[in-house]
Amino acid sequence: MIIKNADLETVIGVTSKVPVNTLPEFAFAGRSNVGKSSLINAMLNRKKLARVSGKPGKTQTINYYNVNKELYLVDLPGYGYTRAAVEVKAEWGKMVERYLHSSKTLKQVFLLADCRHEPSDDDKMMHSWIKNNGFEPVIIATKIDKLKRSQMAKQMNMIKTAFDIDDELLIPFSSETKAGVNELWDKITSYEA
Repeated sequence: MIIKNADLETVIGVTSKVPVNTLPEFAFAGRSNVGKSSLINAMLNRKKLARVSGKPGKTQTINYYNVNKELYLVDLPGYGYTRAAVEVKAEWGKMVERYLHSSKTLKQVFLLADCRHEPSDDDKMMHSWIKNNGFEPVIIATKIDKLKRSQMAKQMNMIKTAFDIDDELLIPFSSETKAGVNELWDKITSYEA
């Protein structure tokens, strides 16, 4: 996809209402520090549109990025951030659940998982939860640039086994090398048809 313009259009917090949009939405979920903001920047060919931080737990809102006035990429708050208070994490969970239930134009939820590690119990729980909300999440295996070529097949198989998915529901991705960007855009545009 050729990115003509991309803007952070809407930011909602725990007390905000989910906006009523007419454009298709594609949501990105994942653990804190899995690379959601970096992925969005790579997809939009921007360096700093989505705020990237070395500290996990920075995204505590739902951020809507309007792309070409054609669709939204929606960055959901990261889960699994251990330093956040239990009450805060519960509020984030309610906010995400409210979004999944009330967005009328949500086409797909993508779940990011760091390819270097076995998916955590939180990752598997989020995968099940997304499925229980009526979506078949596509797994984006992030940070593949950190793997040696010889490790790639083993790590991808580990992720497929952990989530019990086939190849078509897995996209290896690197925000550094832009590997997977075209495949991800192809997947997104296939839902719009």
